[in-house]
Amino acid sequence: MFDLTGKTALVTGSSRGIGKGIALAFARQGADVVVNCAGNIAAAEQTADEIRALGVKALVIKADVSEPDMVKEMFAKIMAEFGKLDILVNCAGTSQDKDIFDMTKEDWDRIIKTNLTSGMLCSKAAMEIMREQKHGRIIFISSVVAERGALFGHVHYAATKAGQIGIVKSMARTAAPLGITVNAIAPGLIRTELLVQTHGVEGVEELGASIPLGLGRPEDVGAAAVYLASDEAKYVTGATLDVNGGANFR
Repeated sequence: MFDLTGKTALVTGSSRGIGKGIALAFARQGADVVVNCAGNIAAAEQTADEIRALGVKALVIKADVSEPDMVKEMFAKIMAEFGKLDILVNCAGTSQDKDIFDMTKEDWDRIIKTNLTSGMLCSKAAMEIMREQKHGRIIFISSVVAERGALFGHVHYAATKAGQIGIVKSMARTAAPLGITVNAIAPGLIRTELLVQTHGVEGVEELGASIPLGLGRPEDVGAAAVYLASDEAKYVTGATLDVNGGANFR
C-alpha cells in the first residue's frame, strides 16, 4: 500500500522543514526525489544524502521557483536526468511577521510571488509533462490559516495559502481528464527548525499546549503527501487534507 517505487517526485523548498519531511517520506516509499532549494545548497545536499541512504536516487537543483526561466531550466534538468515526472509538491514558501499598517506593496508582492506564483509556474510545467504521460500527482502545501485566517501580521501569507486552495480546486477540473490529480495539504503548527528559531523552545512548547494533539512533525505532513501521491488516492482530487492536530475543524 502507498508504494511509490519507480516514481519520480519533485518537492520544491525541500532542503529542510516540511519539504524535507515530504522528500524523505517519498524516498522511504521507493520514489526518486528531486530536492529543490533557493539558496541553502548545503542543506539540500544533506537532504539528498539522506534520501540516497534509503536506496533511491536524489537530484539537487538550486532554483528560485518564482522565476519563470529558472523553473524552465529546472524541469529541463529533471527530464534529462529521469525522463519523466510523476509527482510535484509545491512546498517552497516564505512568511513575514508584518502588520497590515506597516506592510508595503513590495512586502505583499514578495510573499505573493514566492508562495503563490511559484506554485502556478511549477504546476504548469509539471502538467505539460504529465499530460503526455496521462498520469500525475500535484500537491500544494497550504496552511490552516487558509481556512481560519492568520493571527497578527500575516495577512499576505494567509492570502497566499487561501489562494493555493483556490488554484487546487480550479486546476483539478482541468487536470482530471488528463489523468492528473491536484490536491492540497493544510498543515497546522509543525515543529520545524524555523518555528523553533522564530519562537524559541519555550514559545514552541506553549504553542503546542494549545493544540489538542500537540505540535505536528514534518513526517506527519509527509505521510499525508505519500497518500495523495499514491495510487490509492487516484479518485481524490480538488481536496484539501487537514493535518493540524485538531487546531481547526471545518
